[in-house]
Amino acid sequence: MAQVTLNSVRKVYPNGVEAVTSSSFKIEDGEFVVLVGPSGCGKSTLLRMIAGLEDITEGTLEIGDRVVNNVDPADRDIAMVFQNYALYPHMTVRKNIAYGLKNRKTPADEIERKVAEAAKMLNLEEYLERKPSQLSGGQRQRVAMGRAIVRDPALFLFDEPLSNLDAKLRNQMRIEIKALQRRLGVTSIYVTHDQVEAMTMADRIIVLNGGRIEQIGTPSEIYHNPASVFVASFMGAPPMNLIDATITGGQVTLADGVAMGALQTSAQGAVKLGIRPEDVQLVSEGGVSINVELIEELGAHRLLHGKLGGQPFTIHVLKDIPVDPGAHQISVDPAAICLFDAASGMRL
Repeated sequence: MAQVTLNSVRKVYPNGVEAVTSSSFKIEDGEFVVLVGPSGCGKSTLLRMIAGLEDITEGTLEIGDRVVNNVDPADRDIAMVFQNYALYPHMTVRKNIAYGLKNRKTPADEIERKVAEAAKMLNLEEYLERKPSQLSGGQRQRVAMGRAIVRDPALFLFDEPLSNLDAKLRNQMRIEIKALQRRLGVTSIYVTHDQVEAMTMADRIIVLNGGRIEQIGTPSEIYHNPASVFVASFMGAPPMNLIDATITGGQVTLADGVAMGALQTSAQGAVKLGIRPEDVQLVSEGGVSINVELIEELGAHRLLHGKLGGQPFTIHVLKDIPVDPGAHQISVDPAAICLFDAASGMRL
């Protein structure tokens, strides 16, 4: 295992495009960290710099106790699992898993032992003599993971490994990857644009936007205490409601003049209110009026979509709560409300 430390690491391409702004963070031994963000946010570039596939413009990168800025990828003691599996189609599963070990001139008996252990761990024993074309997408991804496992690396790097799989298989594979990482105890960095993968798999999440780090924290910290409007809107399914409002002496007024109530805050002027859909309760009286326009049935729960103060708003309710489209009243616990600066989007 190894810890990973980035000190003011930055990436600027020759055409002047800054893909990653100056970034510093530390990943501890055995930690599973997820880099998450929309396309073009710099997460894959950051992973490729750690892998040695992209040069670092500024700053230092340490893996374990050594600076690896100028160390070749093959000498960084890492193993990478890609989105497209990168398997050799003419080789059997056994040969694909063993390929890296054979190139390193590992003794044949050790190769056989490691391949057998990896195949057992990944439920691939009955597929060892098949070729990739005879496997499902999930089985091919397991082969790619097996090839990484047999190397006993200090660091696993995952570059959107589940993007090509269907929804059901993605759910299964993310559980398997997390369980496998726990069993092996290897430090892992995982890149995804899927916030559900990030929330369910990570020990810590690094949220990126436009090449910069917006927030670093546990899934719970990221979800309940977002540092910015971007994090609040990106993390969560459905996302946090973000409502334009004005605060005067602690009194909250929505954009159309509707009074929302009082908050204990020193903030004044224009703000954005952040409210998670599950923190909203339907009440019979004494609440704020909302017009429910659409009910989304999701089995165990429902999402009510409507307008609050003339702005889109979503409410999460359990399936057994009777509700029809039309006018309703809601109540929100003041402690559950996040306040963001209207201009900068940062948490107040």
